[in-house]
Amino acid sequence: MRSSEVKEGYERSPHRSLFHALGLSNEDFKKPFIGVCDMFTDIVPGHMHLREIAEQVKFGIYEGGGIPFEFGSIAVCDGISMNHSGMNYSLPSRELIVDTIETMTDAHKFDGLVIIPNCDKSVPAAMMAAGKLNIPTIIVSGGPMLAGKDKCRGDIDLITTFEGIGEKTDGKMSEEDFYRLEENACPTCGSCSGMFTANSMNCVSEALGMALEGNGTIPAVYSKRKELARRSGREIIRLVKEDIRPRDIMTKDAFENAISLDMAMGGSTNTALHIPAIAHFAGVEISLDDFDRISKKTPDVCKLSPSGKYHIEELYQSGGVYGILDRLSEKNLVHTDAMTVSGKTIGEEIKGKCRGGIIRELDNPYSETGGLTVLHGNLAPNGAVVKSIGVLPEMMDVELKARVFNCEADAYEQILSQKIKPGDVIVIRYEGPKGGPGMKEMLSPTSALNGLGLDSSVGLITDGRFSGGSRGAAIGHVSPEAAQGGPIGLVEDGDIIKVDINKGILELKVSDEELQRRRENYKMPEEAKRETRGYIKRYAQHVSSADRGAVYLDD
Repeated sequence: MRSSEVKEGYERSPHRSLFHALGLSNEDFKKPFIGVCDMFTDIVPGHMHLREIAEQVKFGIYEGGGIPFEFGSIAVCDGISMNHSGMNYSLPSRELIVDTIETMTDAHKFDGLVIIPNCDKSVPAAMMAAGKLNIPTIIVSGGPMLAGKDKCRGDIDLITTFEGIGEKTDGKMSEEDFYRLEENACPTCGSCSGMFTANSMNCVSEALGMALEGNGTIPAVYSKRKELARRSGREIIRLVKEDIRPRDIMTKDAFENAISLDMAMGGSTNTALHIPAIAHFAGVEISLDDFDRISKKTPDVCKLSPSGKYHIEELYQSGGVYGILDRLSEKNLVHTDAMTVSGKTIGEEIKGKCRGGIIRELDNPYSETGGLTVLHGNLAPNGAVVKSIGVLPEMMDVELKARVFNCEADAYEQILSQKIKPGDVIVIRYEGPKGGPGMKEMLSPTSALNGLGLDSSVGLITDGRFSGGSRGAAIGHVSPEAAQGGPIGLVEDGDIIKVDINKGILELKVSDEELQRRRENYKMPEEAKRETRGYIKRYAQHVSSADRGAVYLDD
């Protein structure tokens, strides 16, 4: 066992003294030492209950014959950090979480890991750390929040409140109704209740084989969540004894299964950042080309908020992640031989799991192709991403007039001032991984546009990214970003931009000669030169482009 380095031999007597100080006995030194990374924090609703999950995991580890050691890591609430300088820290927190898990695990020589994340960046970070460390690991999340209830609107969620800002600005909602939404949108602990980034990635953990059934969909407040955690604790001991490691599970086939699931359930555009990043640490090559290839053959059979009216609790009742994969397997769209942490193949696990419900038949999908679409063109030579399942039909093939902004805040102010008009496309640049730095999410601008009723006539293009809660013609991850000399930095007010989502085209309707002239005369605007310090400054120096997953270049 790895833990032999800290507990066996005459020269490890001082180490054992310290373990005795923790209450361990001599018999305990014969057992596997398991790290339990609990990302509890009081300020994140998705993480406020993780101590309870960790306790159940530890019970399971004791039952399986191991010794658990709980330690913490950080988590950023994207909703609370949205639309101000706090969002600069959201994506960078992913790399920081990986480093904390690596540090604790290698410093103390754990034999295995159970990682307990739940919200946006903590979940991909958990799987990135698993691939990087490559010791037996299971992911067990905190689970999704239940949808809120409103007497007029029915089921509501956090995105209802963001879009409510636009509705109130436009005079479509009373102050009483506005604050009623605010008080009822988030009724329980857990990750926000739609198919936003946190829930998308928790579902991906199942398709990758790194979590047990139900990890992505059992609601946080259901007792089944505790049962899942306890079983995960028992299973990690089996994985340690059999020496089954993350890279044995997270193979190319497993990543293709994860992308297939993503396309079939209409996941967040952030999956196009996180899945390649996880693959990077697992030693597997995944690019936007893989997303494009798999999207073209995978139908979208599930439409949850923000693209539809359903929430994760209804997906759980319909068979969950395994239900979707079971449906896809009907047309051989799943690599059924891929292994999972349960010890069974994904094919064995998903058989007969689809209960129908909100999961459509393959011959009656919401879309013949996946919920995400990769776009290319002279505006995005290395690609851009749009959640096509959330785009209205009239915006799938359009030509729009550019309104250019060098930061998110300026664009948001113009939207709320109602100075954006039908036929415009908002271009927000210098918000990429390096330029932001940190690649801000643009949930506030997209939600305001939707609340103002402009989602049928206005688009948004950025080298930043979007919340999983964004919908509409919101095109993000434009690569290369403006701060790296990407063509998005050359767009001028009034330029015409061609968006054809059906054909995967994002084209600036400017001649090559004119673009070359602009490139030769280019100077970075003063307002785009961001003051940075500390961790964010170091992050900007090392991070890769969005099309490569925004991972550290020195890894």
